[in-house]
Amino acid sequence: MRVAIVRNVDSTDVINRFGQPCPQPPQPWPNWGKTTRSVVAALQEVGHETLLCEGDKTLLATLERFMPPDPQARPSGIVFNLAEGTHGEDRVTQVPAMLEMAGVPYTGSSPLGLGMTYDKVITKTLIRDSGVPTPNFRVMRLGTESTGDLRFPVVVKPRHEDNSFGLQLIHEPAQLRQAVEAIVTQYAQDALVEEYIDGREIAVGLLGNGELEVLPLVEHDFGDRETCLITWEAKYMGLETPPKICPAQVGSSLATVLRDISVATFRACQCRDYARVDLRIDRSGRPFVLEINSMPGLGMHSCYATAAMTAGHSYSSLINRILDVAHTRCFGIGIP
Repeated sequence: MRVAIVRNVDSTDVINRFGQPCPQPPQPWPNWGKTTRSVVAALQEVGHETLLCEGDKTLLATLERFMPPDPQARPSGIVFNLAEGTHGEDRVTQVPAMLEMAGVPYTGSSPLGLGMTYDKVITKTLIRDSGVPTPNFRVMRLGTESTGDLRFPVVVKPRHEDNSFGLQLIHEPAQLRQAVEAIVTQYAQDALVEEYIDGREIAVGLLGNGELEVLPLVEHDFGDRETCLITWEAKYMGLETPPKICPAQVGSSLATVLRDISVATFRACQCRDYARVDLRIDRSGRPFVLEINSMPGLGMHSCYATAAMTAGHSYSSLINRILDVAHTRCFGIGIP
């Protein structure tokens, strides 16, 4: 089958540049391109004809040449979407929206699902309304707004970013204004201020649509670290990251609760095909959903891949399973 892998690396081929640019690291990410190459290799391993595409204004013309319309309306190809957009609001929705307009099937969540999960405030509102526990929070623009009943320390982060951009742990109210101002200035958006949950951090991978496969739980082992947060610097700048424990050593009853609220989060946010839910378990054993990543990292050593391989998938079978799940959702049958 023809599979186009779409990602964003070169963001220069646009008509104009309007809106907030995508945050960029001060130097190239160590794993830049490695995940894409791994996905391409996994798809080629089972015989798919692949094409690597840039998610810019040339995309639809490129796809039309690679998977031309079939006169009998049969699927001529599918996109494996790894694109996170280039600039502007809700940039992660850009490529899926283009594909929807052009009638091209693709992996992962729709523009609606991606947009809702990319906005942390909407995510938290949706899941809280569904009965899923999430830390208390406020949205701030100045840092002088009332914190109400928020308990310090608090975590301050941009409302719309991912990859832990701008993540800060604030211990005293006097530090809050400066932290919020830094978010607003650097990212041109509101700051999300939420109570810090001191405890264990668990990631739950989900795969499928109807009957979801819940992958083995992954724990970030902070050990005796003073600050139990995974910052952007720890993820991408070579700093020591906490080791992963998979499967996480969690009691069966609590594990069931974690799985159930992860599935409820997936449903509330209208995710599709695959996602990862990040949770904290406080010192008294209560779980809280921090957020859901509707397009989790698929690197070979990512939480999602680690969980899948613990469940018995190879890396190649995981990537091709995601593709098959999307194909079944689009056409009612798996890939022949």
